[in-house]
Amino acid sequence: MSQSGNQSGNRANIPEARAALDNMKFEIARELGINFKQGYNGDLSSRENGYVGGYMVKRLIEQAERQMAGK
Repeated sequence: MSQSGNQSGNRANIPEARAALDNMKFEIARELGINFKQGYNGDLSSRENGYVGGYMVKRLIEQAERQMAGK
């Protein structure tokens, strides 16, 4: 799968959203009992990192659904 242009898959399309996404990541990690920290988290397992990313996607989808439903 190739990416178009010079966009990285790790970069927010809307730069102002970066802080909100980072806050969500740390909040979800805390809820899951995963010790996320600022910067490098390579000491965590793929499973732990995947849980956080998966829950972020789930929560973002729920937020979008609520917004589309007008709630």
